Amino acid sequence: MNETRRGVLIVVSGPSGVGKSTLIDRFLNEDTESRFSVSYTTRQVRPHERDGVDYYFTDERNFRELIEKGYFLEWENVHGNFYGTPRAEIMSVLEKGKDIILDIDVKGALSIKGQCSAARLIFIEPPSVAELEKRLTLRGERDIQTRMRRVEEEIALKGQFGYTVRNDDLERAYAAFRKAIEEIRRQKNGTNNC
Repeated sequence: MNETRRGVLIVVSGPSGVGKSTLIDRFLNEDTESRFSVSYTTRQVRPHERDGVDYYFTDERNFRELIEKGYFLEWENVHGNFYGTPRAEIMSVLEKGKDIILDIDVKGALSIKGQCSAARLIFIEPPSVAELEKRLTLRGERDIQTRMRRVEEEIALKGQFGYTVRNDDLERAYAAFRKAIEEIRRQKNGTNNC
């Protein structure tokens, strides 16, 4: 019997500023079997971002209405802004046999793993907490100390992820990231939820 391949839900997580987007963007530019999940957020648009490509930007009132309707697979309030993963969009991509890659915070990643046993989690780790603080400062992030406290909490949870990639050198990190996804794809994709 010829079964249609179901896509794999791949969740990439780690502290803000660790390089998740850089690794994901590069991978998606080279891979035809994956799609990026565009999350919803209430935060302000950054100069390089585009609505519907990087995020769906919305206001808090609309976001709360979507929560009430059960629109999100998971959602979180991070540093005073809401972020959410649209459930129907994820399921549609998976059923078409394409893998879908999510870039979400650590708490959201673990929430998805609790709901979707077939989800595969990759943690992107900074070279050091000091280096990450430097990156966030250079990026112009506000309230660095609050973010750094969260970093410690997130790094403490990395053992709950199937894969960890240390981003201390971009080429080495990308090779490890790609290898993790290749390994995920080689695993049997059962009928587990999500």
